[in-house]
Amino acid sequence: MPRDTKARLFVAIDPPAQAREQLAAWARAALGRRRGEGAGANRPLRLLDSELLHLTLCFLGARPIEEIDAVTAAIEECAVGVGEVSIGAPLWLPPRRPRVLAVEVHDPTGGLTRLHDSLIAALAVAVGWTPADGGGSSGGRRRRFRPHITLVRMREGAAGRMGVDRRELPPTPALAFTPGELVLYRSWLAPDGASYEALARATLVPG
Repeated sequence: MPRDTKARLFVAIDPPAQAREQLAAWARAALGRRRGEGAGANRPLRLLDSELLHLTLCFLGARPIEEIDAVTAAIEECAVGVGEVSIGAPLWLPPRRPRVLAVEVHDPTGGLTRLHDSLIAALAVAVGWTPADGGGSSGGRRRRFRPHITLVRMREGAAGRMGVDRRELPPTPALAFTPGELVLYRSWLAPDGASYEALARATLVPG
């Protein structure tokens, strides 16, 4: 079999395990689902397992395998602490025809945004990547960075078909945490959902 020549890569922050468990439990309760229900390629809703929850900073898309070392070095160069962040309100994204249910992440110091911007600049120098390469542009313009954690993926229109009231979800858990590291992930696609492989980690140090 031919070797893979490209890998789907993204850079993310992992919330603490306890926070991920609470967010996954909130999603199950909010949508009236039990653990394990809603999985599979043909189900309209797919609730993500807690270990899959993360805050994406940059989605690079499919990149040549040989770039991984350079991407790792760029991440290490940018690994500056961002201070405490907190979980905000539920988000249906995109708003008009949602495909995911997420929760917003409040960034009171602006540290996440600065980290996001520094990653974009470093990756442009290291491997020539821009947000448009990873699908992060709209009409030729870069989308505004909106920190969030995706909890549920769904087929288009599934929220309406399943009677999910987009306006009356319960309050999200009162959670706050200080990000500890950046993670370079490889995404493996499969019919029943993606899985993620951590390729490199960089500890966030005080700036």
